[in-house]
Amino acid sequence: MKTASVARLKAELESLPSAEIRDICMKLARYRTESKELLTYLLFYPGDEESYIHAVKEEIDVLFGEINTSHLYFVRKTVRKIARVTNKYIRFSGNRQTEVELRLYLSLKLKQSRIPLDQGSALGNLYAGQLQKIRKAISLLHEDLQHDYQVEMAKLGLDE
Repeated sequence: MKTASVARLKAELESLPSAEIRDICMKLARYRTESKELLTYLLFYPGDEESYIHAVKEEIDVLFGEINTSHLYFVRKTVRKIARVTNKYIRFSGNRQTEVELRLYLSLKLKQSRIPLDQGSALGNLYAGQLQKIRKAISLLHEDLQHDYQVEMAKLGLDE
């Protein structure tokens, strides 16, 4: 089976009644957790980025609380998982300001966790990559917001 293009899917969805569209969305949500999470964002947080950011930060806190520090392997594995989860939520939002907020929070939590970011090159590279992504996202924001976030990065000690 060949996958249809986005334009073709959109045209087909426009021709369906709302009850059928609802049924299709429910089938999508039933089979993939990520689809359910995206649908949750689209239904419950469409105009409220602040509460969305707050909810994601709480999840990041929970994930950091679950880090197994007995071995560096488990620390690396869990930190990569946290970064993947954060990237997923950033992708759902598509808002640059939300991206900066969440990446700043992730970087701050990494720095506060006392995880040895210099011992394992993978963790150091992940941290450096987060800082690089923050700088890139900040550069795409309005000048006033750029200044505010750069000041915040300096205040948090993330402007290394």
